[in-house]
Amino acid sequence: MQYPLKIFSTALLALSVGLTLATQANGRPHMAPLGDNVADRGSAFYRFTSQTFTSADGLRRYKVWLGVPKQAAPTAGFPVLYLLDGNAAMARLSEDRLKQLAGHQPPALVAVGYDTRLPFDVEARALDYTPPGGQRGDARHKRYPGGGSHAFRALLLEQIMPWAEKQAKSDPQRRALWGHSYGGLFVLDTLYSDAAFTHYFSAAPSLGWRYQRIVELAQQAAPQALSGKTLYLIEGDGRSDRHEEKRAAQLNDADRALIATLRDKGVRLHEIRYPGQTHGELLPSSLEATLNILSGAE
Repeated sequence: MQYPLKIFSTALLALSVGLTLATQANGRPHMAPLGDNVADRGSAFYRFTSQTFTSADGLRRYKVWLGVPKQAAPTAGFPVLYLLDGNAAMARLSEDRLKQLAGHQPPALVAVGYDTRLPFDVEARALDYTPPGGQRGDARHKRYPGGGSHAFRALLLEQIMPWAEKQAKSDPQRRALWGHSYGGLFVLDTLYSDAAFTHYFSAAPSLGWRYQRIVELAQQAAPQALSGKTLYLIEGDGRSDRHEEKRAAQLNDADRALIATLRDKGVRLHEIRYPGQTHGELLPSSLEATLNILSGAE
């Protein structure tokens, strides 16, 4: 189904005023070191803690922020939202936005980032968020090794999730995962292979990675592993350069193939489209939409 965009207009206005870390004109994010975020400054509406984790091979360190609403938890527990690229996600949260969440059904927030002051750890996320297999693509894909999603998912489910949900009374029937770009690939890969989440939010997934490996995996997935799961696929049609224009038709074909495959296998798939928005611009837009949906603010 085509999700109505009008419900996001007020929230997106707040986003443009209250959330930080702008993208450049070409849609790519600034990579300047981040300042303090709302967890550092403190909030009247959320209680924040953080913890560091280490990858199984000892080569990557993660910083994970946990934000728990200060109000009383519902009987079933808070909805809980796991955010990939946690450094960038935390930089986009403001006190005003947390106040808005508190007026609805505020989710516990688990922002899974890296132990860095930068908004992204480019090399680490290229490994952690991408599935194994597939043919190496263009030079951008060859620059960093990929295929580490299984190990990262094990860390997420076996270490990070127990740590977070031990501290936050959470509702396992409202547990969501959000990711953008390579993070969107990880959301799809997790949709295919695990039932830990009830809602999946994949924003601008890099469908062209390794010659559409993520579409191939959808085609290989067993219908019983997908049937009944809920996916929000969040995309835009803006292009930031000529190279993207040349790839647009190919990616549109991949998008159509992915949607058809997942619906045929029983996924409850909702499309959210932002006309004119580029790949990079969809990060804050998709995060805002996800917060609205999960908190019941739409």
